[in-house]
Amino acid sequence: MKLPTHDEIRDAHHQGEDTTIQLFDRTFQDVQKIQAELQALKDQLNKNSKNSSKPPSSDGFKKPRTKSLRKRGRNKNGGQEGHKGHTLEPVENPDHTEVHKLNRCTHCGASLEDAEVNDYQRCQIFDIPPIELEVIEHKAEIKLCPHCNTRNIASLPPGVTSPVQYGNRIRSLMAYLNNYQFIPLERTCDFFEDLVGHRPSEAIVLQANETCAENVKPANEAIKEQLINSDVVNFDETGLRVENKLYWLHVACNSLLTYYCVHPKRGKDAMDSIGILPQFDGVAVHDHWRSYFLYENIAHGLCNAHILRDLMFVHEQYEQEWAKEMMEYLLNVKNEADQACLREDQLSPGQITMFEEQYDRIVVKGIELNPPPPKEPGKRGKVKQSPPKNLLDRLRDYRECLLVFMYDVRVPFDNNQAERDVRMMKVKQKVSGAFRTVEGAERFCAIRGYISTARKNGCRVLDAIQDAFAGIPFIPSVCPIKESYS
Repeated sequence: MKLPTHDEIRDAHHQGEDTTIQLFDRTFQDVQKIQAELQALKDQLNKNSKNSSKPPSSDGFKKPRTKSLRKRGRNKNGGQEGHKGHTLEPVENPDHTEVHKLNRCTHCGASLEDAEVNDYQRCQIFDIPPIELEVIEHKAEIKLCPHCNTRNIASLPPGVTSPVQYGNRIRSLMAYLNNYQFIPLERTCDFFEDLVGHRPSEAIVLQANETCAENVKPANEAIKEQLINSDVVNFDETGLRVENKLYWLHVACNSLLTYYCVHPKRGKDAMDSIGILPQFDGVAVHDHWRSYFLYENIAHGLCNAHILRDLMFVHEQYEQEWAKEMMEYLLNVKNEADQACLREDQLSPGQITMFEEQYDRIVVKGIELNPPPPKEPGKRGKVKQSPPKNLLDRLRDYRECLLVFMYDVRVPFDNNQAERDVRMMKVKQKVSGAFRTVEGAERFCAIRGYISTARKNGCRVLDAIQDAFAGIPFIPSVCPIKESYS
């Protein structure tokens, strides 16, 4: 792309008015292209985690100047009125008691050995006793029958299968450290060496993970079935490195359940293989990935957190007031829906009609400001649109999906639940880099989904893992399918 030189302008002027107009038109088109490219570069440069879907890690050391949409709270920092707190309280019956005797008076130095004790100043220390490995030997009696000379061996407890093996508690701790705290294999072995003076092999830790993943299968099957029967489920997917290839981690979740699955693909083939969406008939909350819209048996709820960030970008970079109006509108409707949810009620038909009309007015205002770009003659394919126009098309075409939280207040405003459940999986990838095998990734997903569900239901994670090794994994109670609030 090159602008005309002084000589070209002079020659066009001498050749006549038509030649000059042609040169002007060509130059005008070139300038428009340069402006479009410059705007695209400025858009790319000014995007950050606050006004786009870029992760916070891409912001670098310089914090974005974009103002947060979260309103500042009215309460001061620290504990609020009515907060119970978690201060240590003394116990009535301590495990051990140490009496510190007083032999002499601190004032005159007289002997107090024979003086009567009037009272005690009590101080209690909460600490962990020295941790040591406990070795339990099981002896199964062997006897010969005096009548038939048959050699009989007594039965050993369930799980005791080898002459020497680790118990369920230590294997549970291995699985806990590696899968919940994301401690790598070698450092997990270092931990046991430092703690109890005994270093297990990395193969033992992997074997513990394999056993745990196998034992939590009934729980994950129940989680999957309950998600299929739920009214509202959050969905998301993210890239995962497995065997030096790009795989995809899929999550289906709500406030009580979490189900993970790793698959080579991201789209409908993977979703069909996982088996939740093909049988689901509730509201699927997601981030507008087009594969979700291929399922016609479900209602769709789009993540408004993504929309708010896009609106923030349009307001900052293009200085269009309709974007600010739409942000304020969405947050206002969210507040009204939250209040109705607290009352266990729905928004009234009058409120819904008023909010719909307000929504349409803002979208029409934005479209008038951003008309469709003209199509260049002879050029095939879709015409490239500006970010404000693309966002307006989405707001216009997917109004019901974006406002589903208004029609049914039980549907969340955003997809943050799924993104929170995905975040820990990304932390795991940052710690370990990648999964060496598909089997290892699948085991991790099985254990992590079980752990997440147990924690959402108020269970202690280590206890839930120990129950899994004991063959009685935590299985969430069936969530009732609630009707919409009347």
